[in-house]
Amino acid sequence: MDQAFEIITVDADNVDQQGFFCYMSKRKAPGYTQKHAWLAARFAEGLTLRMVHEVGGRTVGFIEYIPGEFAWRAVYAPGYLVIHCVWVVGKGKGKGYGAQLLDMCLDDARAQHKHGVVMVASDGVWLAKKEIFLKHGFEQVGQAPPSFRLLVQRIDDGPLPTFPNDWQARQARFGAGLTVVRTPQCPYIEDATNIVLELAAEKGLHAQVVTFQTAQELQQNSPSPYGVFGIVLDGKLLSYHYLQRKDFDKLVV
Repeated sequence: MDQAFEIITVDADNVDQQGFFCYMSKRKAPGYTQKHAWLAARFAEGLTLRMVHEVGGRTVGFIEYIPGEFAWRAVYAPGYLVIHCVWVVGKGKGKGYGAQLLDMCLDDARAQHKHGVVMVASDGVWLAKKEIFLKHGFEQVGQAPPSFRLLVQRIDDGPLPTFPNDWQARQARFGAGLTVVRTPQCPYIEDATNIVLELAAEKGLHAQVVTFQTAQELQQNSPSPYGVFGIVLDGKLLSYHYLQRKDFDKLVV
């Protein structure tokens, strides 16, 4: 790397000062305050949040992970660390920061005597793609519709993580109309929810919001592996990510 940098570990004692990478300029926004409160509870469950800060510059990346028992992803991964997010942006790309963050996560897994590290990746948006993980020694051990990949780097011979296999049944339980499934895990979810509700109202669709309050509730009921956000229409997954008007209009005729 050709520029000095530091890794900042964010915890309950310094989160007010350091923030958590996303929405740093919008600390009074509902999405920020919801994420802040969510983090306060997650730190007690073993969540780790690290940010890459270029000395004399700006914060350009972060990683967030948590023990599998408390993961906010619909994956069965006890004894593993599960990565929620890893993201490097702008001029921080191409400098090896993502690999550095993954290495630190793997070091933590070894120190905590975990079976390994798990990531839910996607060929779509809002989640990292599988390539960076495969290059870093991960292997794909599962997939789920429409484009989710279950990736793992194993440390020992513990049981492999798995996806649920009842996605259609999970989606059907939400019934007729449009349901937005959400959590406070990502600060962008507040705006994503409001946009979908506005678009649904314009089309005269009955809409409801279901908020998962715990990781266990999410793991048992999420309509997709992503877990923290989803849009279900008449018992079928419409999207697991933010939709703009043009995207919504294409999917909801």
